[in-house]
Amino acid sequence: MLRSLSDLLWRERDLLDALRYRLEVEHLLLDAGRTDLLPGAVRDVDAVLAQVRTAELARTVEVAALVAELDLPDGASLLDIATAAPAPWEGILREHRAAFLTLTSEIASVARTNRDFLMSTHHATQETLMSLSESVDVYDARGLTTRGAADTHLVDKSL
Repeated sequence: MLRSLSDLLWRERDLLDALRYRLEVEHLLLDAGRTDLLPGAVRDVDAVLAQVRTAELARTVEVAALVAELDLPDGASLLDIATAAPAPWEGILREHRAAFLTLTSEIASVARTNRDFLMSTHHATQETLMSLSESVDVYDARGLTTRGAADTHLVDKSL
């Protein structure tokens, strides 16, 4: 059973690595301003996320059986399982855990960067669109958005 769990963990690690790669591609597209290619990158991320969810479900089933076999309480973590596992599985499972921690940290970082980039782009676009109307939202002294004066106009001084 430990071999089966390790195999599932390897599969999940491969999927998380693929997710990290696809998020990096998404980031590069955003950075390059290639928004025309962004829908394809988002589909790629979604496809890998679906595979990750399936792999997590398989791992959950395997862990439940293994926890019972090792006489551990329900909800035991991978670290708990590694601690209870005989050699060499203890070391192998600890390596999987360390790799998961690294991968999830890297994925969270890239996803956060992409989200922040998209939010700043959204705000810039929104402000540009609002500047085309008669009144514009501006920031007050508290940093809150307020409606600017309707009589504010852009003047071309070259006339």
